[in-house]
Amino acid sequence: MEQHVKTRRDAPAGFFAVEAAGLRWLADAGGASTVHVLDVGDDRIVLERLVEVAPTAAAATAFGAALAATHAAGAAAFGSPPPGCEGGIFIGRRPQPAEPTPTWGAFYAAQRVEPFVPVAVAAGNLSASGAEAVRRACALIAEGAFDDDEPPARLHGDLWAGNVLWSGEGVVLIDPAAHGGHRETDLAMLALFGCPFLDDVLTAYDRALPLRSGWRERVPLHQLHPLAVHAAGHGPSYGRALVDAAERTLGLL
Repeated sequence: MEQHVKTRRDAPAGFFAVEAAGLRWLADAGGASTVHVLDVGDDRIVLERLVEVAPTAAAATAFGAALAATHAAGAAAFGSPPPGCEGGIFIGRRPQPAEPTPTWGAFYAAQRVEPFVPVAVAAGNLSASGAEAVRRACALIAEGAFDDDEPPARLHGDLWAGNVLWSGEGVVLIDPAAHGGHRETDLAMLALFGCPFLDDVLTAYDRALPLRSGWRERVPLHQLHPLAVHAAGHGPSYGRALVDAAERTLGLL
């Protein structure tokens, strides 16, 4: 099997182990395929090398149904990391908390949005007034305004199009920030940066595991996390998009 080796000399403790655990946890769900882990060390992870092909509607449909199965496999709680991981996880190179929490809103606000706000302000990518709008939205979320009866889903956690690889055997997922969360968050991130045949993915997903009414209107709510992460390090355009999503979230009620 051909190999792909990722290295990072300055990797914090557990960096690649968390990635490997997330890939294995997602694979254990028996839904969406994940890249196989061949070896892992303190400063590297060895993965199977994937050969990419052009996306197709058929592969997108299969992926949508498979992603629904992954989510349905569940997690112990909102915020739960993959088994064996303690002390937080990573999204890209950035650390983020992974503390089991009884309710989704309290978890999402405190662990997925708020930690990145001061970083974005310090970087000059988010204004003080914009940060206040995000904090108002987070307060509403934390109070449970958007909590529902959805159980914790087994999320990829960084499901943008670049982590969805189209192979000859279908979609394969890479680079997770796996944890227990709300399934709409994965879908909202998938939509944020554009995914080939997204409508086919969503139609197949909804057929396999029907989404709650109003999910499309809640997309800005669930995009707060990836937008906050990007506002922390990728420029002021993401800060403006984060504020827009926060204002749209506040407008949901």
